[in-house]
Amino acid sequence: MMKRVIVAFILLGKCMVSYAQETKFEYSISLKSPGNPAKTYSLQESDKGVLRANENLPVNIVQTRTDNGEAVKIEVTLTAKEKIYYNFEEICKIQSFNHSDCLFFLPGFWYHKNLRSPKEAPSFATSDSWQVREDRLSSPVTGIYNEKTQHYYTVARLGAFENESLSAHASGEVILTGKTSIGFTGFRNINGSSSLVFGFPYNEMPKTYIRKLTLAPPVKAFEKLEKGESKKLVWEIKKGTAADYSKFIANTWTYAFDTYKPLPVNSGLSNAEAKEILSNFYRESFVDQHELNYFSGVELATDECKNNGSAEVGFVGRVLLNAYNALEYGEQKNDPDLVKKATAIFDSYLKYGFTASGFFREFVDFTHKKETRVYSIRRQSEGAFAILNYLKYERNKGRKHPQWEARIRTLLQNFSRLQQTDGSFPRKFNDEFKIEDKTGGSTPSATLPLTMAYVYFKDKKYLESARLTGMYLEKEIISKSDYFSSTLDANCEDKEASLYASTAMYYLSMVSSGKEKQRYTDMCLKAAYFCLTWYYTWDVPFAQGQMLGDVGFKTRGWGNVSVENNHVDVFIFEFAAVLDWLAKQKQEPRFAQFSAVIKTSMLQLMPVKDHMFDIAKVGYYPEVVQHTNWDYGKNGKGFYNNIFAPGWTVASLWQMLSPTRVEDFFLSKKK
Repeated sequence: MMKRVIVAFILLGKCMVSYAQETKFEYSISLKSPGNPAKTYSLQESDKGVLRANENLPVNIVQTRTDNGEAVKIEVTLTAKEKIYYNFEEICKIQSFNHSDCLFFLPGFWYHKNLRSPKEAPSFATSDSWQVREDRLSSPVTGIYNEKTQHYYTVARLGAFENESLSAHASGEVILTGKTSIGFTGFRNINGSSSLVFGFPYNEMPKTYIRKLTLAPPVKAFEKLEKGESKKLVWEIKKGTAADYSKFIANTWTYAFDTYKPLPVNSGLSNAEAKEILSNFYRESFVDQHELNYFSGVELATDECKNNGSAEVGFVGRVLLNAYNALEYGEQKNDPDLVKKATAIFDSYLKYGFTASGFFREFVDFTHKKETRVYSIRRQSEGAFAILNYLKYERNKGRKHPQWEARIRTLLQNFSRLQQTDGSFPRKFNDEFKIEDKTGGSTPSATLPLTMAYVYFKDKKYLESARLTGMYLEKEIISKSDYFSSTLDANCEDKEASLYASTAMYYLSMVSSGKEKQRYTDMCLKAAYFCLTWYYTWDVPFAQGQMLGDVGFKTRGWGNVSVENNHVDVFIFEFAAVLDWLAKQKQEPRFAQFSAVIKTSMLQLMPVKDHMFDIAKVGYYPEVVQHTNWDYGKNGKGFYNNIFAPGWTVASLWQMLSPTRVEDFFLSKKK
């Protein structure tokens, strides 16, 4: 008994150690004279908060700290005695945190140690210390979690984010052309101890990430202060405890949401108005010159939106889901042309859209007479998902499609052959069932059609297969907080993996009850927090001349894509409905509040006459929205890449604008 008391006292003592007892602060300022390398000066803090160097500097620096035991607010004011070009840095060294014991978090950019990412992208494979410009992050926050002590520290930038400045160069020492609100944040290994590092303006080290799988030399920006001009900078450092990395992520997202308080964006569009605009994509993108009919929605140029020969079932094409949307909408609006187009697509895929083994022909390029021969569980699942929605809709209308039902049963039999003993599905395979990529990160995409097939066909073997995926997700993905490789054009930590995991658990809960349903709901919640961390809680500033800023675009509610692809997009599908459902199940109003942000903000760039947002056709919603100093190949921050795929953006928004679809599908079975 005495041993237990002593252990409890020791643990309590650890928890009661304040940040002041285990942190050490260091400060420096770099001053640049145009045409010369910058000089960096270490600073020492006096009793009155004045930061001084060993020599006289042309700037006064005063720091105040307000400490409440768990959090400290740091305010730094720089006042120029003469014109200067400066970069200020502060380090919070956590002396009790061994770097090797720690995991790291930069929302929407860095998870664990980013070791799922290739060495050509930011990861521990290149360095164990990273700092980045704040607009790369969905919240301007860095967190360090100590797995051994279960303590963590975060640093958050506070204040107004109103300005951005163009820079002449992407690397090296750069004097900015105007005012910016973009600072930097990150973590650093200092003699074996983990440290939070932050400052202003931005300073990216050891590399800057300029485009997909392209690391460049570091960049350090310098902002000008005129004589007598002052700059005030504010950060908050917070200490907390969490049982594991997953809880640390949940706590940090909640803190970020409460700190930045994102509000809905008034797009001026109702759901009905948004769908009417998006439906123009179905009217103008239809192609019927080939054996497969489809909506041309991939590899389009933003300035033309000209139809091409590429037909893709899932991922960025979503041809079959769009066909279902067009059919449903066409009948609602008594539009026989839309119904005819949608029916032609379904008929052509029924006849010509399958391989010899019964898989969907995932991607066909009729222009270049090419076709992928390596298939993915994600595209196959998305195709099956679309057809099951279509079949349920048709059944409700009194129309039967036995040939389609047979096709889907064959496809799901193929799924059964591919499913591994641990419940996972290989990421990629061929028509002979040879596994090309065995990683299981895409497994949750299969959960959706499997649960739907159980309801539609009333066949328990599909439910058992879905439950096996749930076991795999719980054991290998969610419990390990390891969300990766769901997107098909990257091999890294990504938003879609956590989104699909959360959505999969939502679907499993729809076909479960009692303790099983509760377990799926709990898993859904854990995955949802990870997914939420990819979505912006703040508005990134843009410079004049960067189109997105000129049109008043707000980033809040938009999601970053992956460690490899640093742009925001509208990938949401059912996740807003998941958040609304979780808000009720878990009595967490923040989820519903943020869902409202997402559902309003994601309609901002709707191309309509006289408000086209640099898109050639009405309703062709943009995809690669470049919000930070990174590009997908063209144009950079404030613009889109010149090639985009409105096939999936239209499908994603349409699903968001149809919030009762999932529950309508599942709950109708109970009637």
